[in-house]
Formats: sequence, C-alpha cells, structure tokens
Amino acid sequence: MDTISKTDPILENPVEIQKKLIETISKEPKAARIMHICGTHERTISKFGIRSLLPPEIEVLSGPGCPVCVTPDNDIDTAIILAKKGLTVVTFGDMLRVPGTEESLFDARAEGADVRMVYSIDDAVKIANENPEKKIVFLAIGFETTIPTTAAAILRGLPSNFYIFTSLKLTPPAIDLLIQDINVDAFIAPGHVAVITGTAPFSSFEKMGYPVVVAGFESYDILLAVAMLQKQLKEGAAKIENAYPRAVKAEGNKIALKMMDDVFDVSDSDWRGLGTIPNSGFVLKEKYKDHNAAILFYDLYKDELTRLEEVRKKKKKNCICATILTGKATPEKCPMFKKACTPSTPVGPCMVSDEGMCHSWYKYNRD
Repeated sequence: MDTISKTDPILENPVEIQKKLIETISKEPKAARIMHICGTHERTISKFGIRSLLPPEIEVLSGPGCPVCVTPDNDIDTAIILAKKGLTVVTFGDMLRVPGTEESLFDARAEGADVRMVYSIDDAVKIANENPEKKIVFLAIGFETTIPTTAAAILRGLPSNFYIFTSLKLTPPAIDLLIQDINVDAFIAPGHVAVITGTAPFSSFEKMGYPVVVAGFESYDILLAVAMLQKQLKEGAAKIENAYPRAVKAEGNKIALKMMDDVFDVSDSDWRGLGTIPNSGFVLKEKYKDHNAAILFYDLYKDELTRLEEVRKKKKKNCICATILTGKATPEKCPMFKKACTPSTPVGPCMVSDEGMCHSWYKYNRD
C-alpha cells in the first residue's frame, strides 16, 4: 500500500491547500447535487462545516453509508430474541442502542439477557473460549471495510460454541439501486471501502454517466473530491478518479478480497430504508454451516419474528431515518430531531452511531 509522503503538499500546509481548493470550487461553480456514501465522510463534513464553505449551487447529500443505520429491524430483533432465549449475543457498541421493533439489545440486557459489547470479532471469540458452556452469537455488521476481519477470524478457526449471524453489506449494489430513484449528479466514493475493493466496483456509475471520486476522510480530502468532481462536470466527463492514492490502489487489497471470497457467498440482503437489494450482502458458505446462527437457531426466533412483523405494520412511524438514508431529506426535516430523538434517547439508528447523519448534525450543527 502507498505510504504518505513527508513531502505531500497537503500535509505540509493543509490550511493553505484548503483555501486554494475552496477558491477553485467557488470560481464559476457548476450547480450540482453530490452524494457521498460514507458515515465518516458525513462526520467530517458536519464537523468542519464544509457545506457552509461551498457555493450554494453545490449541494452535498448523505447516502446509506453507515452500517449501523442500514441494519434492518429484523436482524436486530433476531439478536434480541436469541439473547432472551438464553444465548450470549455479542456485537459492536453502537448496535446495542439501535431500536428494534419493540426494544433494543441494551433494553434486553437491562432485563437480564446476556448481551455484551466487543470491539472486534477476536474479542467475541475470546469470550467463547473463556465460556465453553455458553453458546456465543456474534452479530456481524459492516461494509467491505470490516468484512475481511470477520473472514480472517473464520479462516483461523472458530470455537465449537461460536456462531455468527451475518448482517454484512456490499456498498455498490445499494448505490446502483439508489441512483434509479434520486436526482444526483456525482458521487464521492468511500475511501475505506475502496482500500479493500479497489475502484472497479464503482465502474457501473461511470457507465451510467456519473462522475465518481474516491476520497479520504480529512476535510481537505473532501474538498479535493468536490473540486475534482466540479472539473469533471464542467468538462462533461464521467469517470472514476482516485483522490486517496496514499491508501487506495486500483486493484484494492487482493488478500482481503480472497479471504472474503473463501468464506462468504453473495446473497440478497435487507437494507433499512431501501428494502431487499439483490446481491448486496454476504452469508456464510455451506462449509461453515456449523457456525451459521441464522440456520442453526431459526426455530428459536421464526415465530417471534412473524409477530414482530405484524407489530411493525401497525406501528406509526414518525422517524424518517429511512428517508434520510436515501438522501431525500435532512435531519431537521424530522419532527423528532433534537426533541424526542437525541443521542441519549435515539428513536432511529441514524441518531445512534457517530457515523449516522442525525448524530453528526445533532453534535455539530447546533443552530
């Protein structure tokens, strides 16, 4: 992987470079709706007030780039049910507070269920090794960025009492679906995803006539991506450009991609706000069926999931997280934003994760 050069002009004088980028963008700006697909990008944009630095002709939208936010109710409900049935459910911290249909994993833990937070799948495996009498279920979420870590742990070998419930997502298929229903002119592609996948998965956008720039996560990275997209739009171009060469190679990380291919099969997957998207998720291959919680424990949760589906159909939804995830609304349009819904009392997943748009806007847009 490319290393960061000590003579990189951006690193030597980032403030001056940012000023020049803003000047470039502001000089005869091309009106455009630009969508990013990354919760970390949104956090940077909100934290540094990048939208306020851009000309009013340029609108930056937030897409479904937060893995916590796109995890569907069904998967959260399943984890809660398994925990209440006596299994030990472990997952990342943000997931504990995401509301399911009736409650969250955090609520289930308060009621006595064995729910634990971990920082990685390796932490979860350690819990299984230390508690051989328990059945440990790891709720695995994430995009291409974190999926290789799950694959690596599986390839190393898992304890017999360790099971995985996968809610893993692939980014490009979701965007392929999204662009059929929204008015967008260009895309900022997520740098951390591209570190693994390379730039090839975004080629469909190019074929459909959308300029795409892969960007890093500093404020100057975002501004550079916007400037490059502006140049493409003015020239009538539609191609993939890499504005994050210090981390992203065109071919991606071949070792990580092979591990993913060895462990998982591509499957249809449910996305909160988008529904079922073909070939947008991962499930464990048949050879790992002894660790597949979705299959092994199906009889434990299927009836309760059916009941909860009926509850959801009758439930009045004031939360517009699904609309926000598709770039059709911003948080201040939600009647509960900063009122009933806050980081300490989240109603929807967009307020839970620090990569969620509602959380970022609550934290940084204080007007």
